[in-house]
Amino acid sequence: MTLRIDGRKDDEIRKTTIQRNYLKYPEGSVLITQGNTKVIVTASVLDYVPRFLEDTGTGWITAEYSMLPRATQVRNSRDKTRGRTIEIQRLIGRSIRAAFNYEKIGERTIRIDCDVIQADGGTRCASITGAFVAVFDALKFLYDERLIYEFPNYKTTAAVSLGIKNSELLLDLDYSEDSKVDVDFNLIMNEDMEYIEIQGTAEGATFNRKSLLELLKLGEKGIKDLIEIQKQVLNL
Repeated sequence: MTLRIDGRKDDEIRKTTIQRNYLKYPEGSVLITQGNTKVIVTASVLDYVPRFLEDTGTGWITAEYSMLPRATQVRNSRDKTRGRTIEIQRLIGRSIRAAFNYEKIGERTIRIDCDVIQADGGTRCASITGAFVAVFDALKFLYDERLIYEFPNYKTTAAVSLGIKNSELLLDLDYSEDSKVDVDFNLIMNEDMEYIEIQGTAEGATFNRKSLLELLKLGEKGIKDLIEIQKQVLNL
């Protein structure tokens, strides 16, 4: 096993920190840093639900994702209608809805906003890992304010990127790795090691069942490491 450009082993996640209550006004907010990737995630409580949920008594969780123009080496536009952006937003929303029993929050929406302020790979995964903490704090706000009388059931949830380059499996890719891997992989799981979403793509070479199982095993290690950080931050 060779050391990577930042000195990590192949099976190590980047240094990860999650700062709670990063902003003053949102009910939940964090700054999550993974290596050089930095994402501000907020969770806002809104007193309405989408039309299809009106008068059902249940709540909703949804997400938006965007990247600051100079989060990358070259300036990007602020356009939120790109296919990639929409796909990431839906992924974040699905992942966090799977993490919490949002039906217990009444007819309210928790809207997650993920703003990438510096991108160096794994931004969608960092957004999901940070969003769990931000939404937890938004629910805690509702519970502490007695707007709900039962804290919704949840399972701590995190996401991590992986890749294969020259037959080597790599955990938690930075941009220099992500842009060159033969296989690109994202994994979302909860604390019970249950799968929420698996995304795997052959970028430069195909991969077989043996490689898939090895990627899943390596990804589980990364998820466990991230969930431990989340639980320490939340004092769970």
